[in-house]
Amino acid sequence: MQLSSLLNRFNEPETLKMAKLGRALKANGIDITDLSLGEPDFDTPDHIKVAAKQAIDDNFSHYTPVPGYLEVREAVCTKLQRDNNLQYTADQIVVSTGAKQSIANAILAIVDHGDEVIIPTPFWVTYSEIVKLAGGTPVIVRTKIENDYKITPSELEANITNKTKLFMFSSPCNPSGTVYDLNELKELANIFEKHPNVFILSDEIYEYINFIGAHHSIASFPSMKDRVILINGLSKGYAMTGWRVGYMAAPVLVAKACEKIQGQFTSATNSIAQRAAIVALTGDMKPTALMIEAFKQRKAKVMELIKDIPNLKCNNPAGAFYIFPEVQSFFGKKTKTGEVIQNADDLCMYLLNDAHVSTVTGSAFGEPNCIRISFANSIENIEKGFKKISNALAELS
Repeated sequence: MQLSSLLNRFNEPETLKMAKLGRALKANGIDITDLSLGEPDFDTPDHIKVAAKQAIDDNFSHYTPVPGYLEVREAVCTKLQRDNNLQYTADQIVVSTGAKQSIANAILAIVDHGDEVIIPTPFWVTYSEIVKLAGGTPVIVRTKIENDYKITPSELEANITNKTKLFMFSSPCNPSGTVYDLNELKELANIFEKHPNVFILSDEIYEYINFIGAHHSIASFPSMKDRVILINGLSKGYAMTGWRVGYMAAPVLVAKACEKIQGQFTSATNSIAQRAAIVALTGDMKPTALMIEAFKQRKAKVMELIKDIPNLKCNNPAGAFYIFPEVQSFFGKKTKTGEVIQNADDLCMYLLNDAHVSTVTGSAFGEPNCIRISFANSIENIEKGFKKISNALAELS
């Protein structure tokens, strides 16, 4: 008996793999400090939980329209107008089971076999794999730490061909924390204006976790809006990871195509989560502000701690809750048991098995000389984890 060859086109996400390995070690009584997962360690705000409980009592327990309740799509439009000065209508919104499904819907709706998709590094682990699943060809453009891991207009233009169908990126970026400012987005938009057949997928899931001020979307440029698929969701900004609510705002043609695809995969996302999402999107943002303040403090602590670890080179993340240091100075070194650290994968496994700290290899994000360390954890655990990392790296010879 043989399984589908589709399974050979893509890999398991390294983020989930490391979380799985960490849980297995924890189950054996080992004290693992988890600095791998991209999940706020905060609980969902009370007013959102109250809305979900009320929805249960009000019997919102039936199937909903595939793209989501009209009220939740209107709430998305309200949020986009309020926070981003972007005008969308409900027929341009598709609510999905997490932003990951929104991204998958968009790629499956746009990318055909042989189409090229430009993805600057570092990128979220799932981007390239869904492109492969769709039969497309990821065109990976390596960016530089000296440029804060931002693709330049010249690098973008040099990689656009007559096969280019889509460009996809995130700002703030997972894993580098890179944030594109308005002028940088304008320079990219100027290139796209020369190539009207290229769609742009803008992943803005970390929008609120921004340490430098206002968030800007490439959809804010009139020449771009009808080509941009804006991806967002409630997991990061509202501490609602397990609720699985993501959404896209897109041209009607794309939104309807994604609705058609979603109708065959999952239909609508959870009805109770949708009712809670309405309150999250339109309600009190103070809990989000408090969470962001905590992330600012954690980032400051992480940047302080990493300075004490020799031979790590790191950009200063302007958003999200990760650092993404270069670690190639440790390649070729030996552990106490004589094993050689060949690459970032080996280093992550060494940190997991010897230091008992869970991180993620940069190769999963298209940058094989880096590792991702999350600071979506308490200050206490961050300090504990960095001490263990520092000690473990010092023991390499």
